[in-house]
Amino acid sequence: EVQFMESGGGLVQPGGSLTLACQVTGLTPSDYWFYWVRQAPGKALEYVSQISRYGTNHGYAPFVKGRFTVSRDTAKNMVLLQMNSLQIEDTAVYYCATDPAGERRGQGTQVTVSS
Repeated sequence: EVQFMESGGGLVQPGGSLTLACQVTGLTPSDYWFYWVRQAPGKALEYVSQISRYGTNHGYAPFVKGRFTVSRDTAKNMVLLQMNSLQIEDTAVYYCATDPAGERRGQGTQVTVSS
């Protein structure tokens, strides 16, 4: 059974930073690209970022480019999302997934950006 365990969310002020982590079990991580997607209150799930199988290629949605950095720790089977310069609009539940639509994803971690 594939399991994603996201962590690292919390409450942060605008301009602050958080690092999200996703621990994946039940599959061989190096066989997959990984994606971060998010869902804000009352909105649809949206793509945030992606990272290739060995971490050499990355992609970002325009609204996070330059602020967020995705990486992976192969030894720990983890995917990370460093989020800087957080904005109120970044408030959402963040999920890691093995597809860009987030159809196979974890339970998510809540990120709240508020003053």
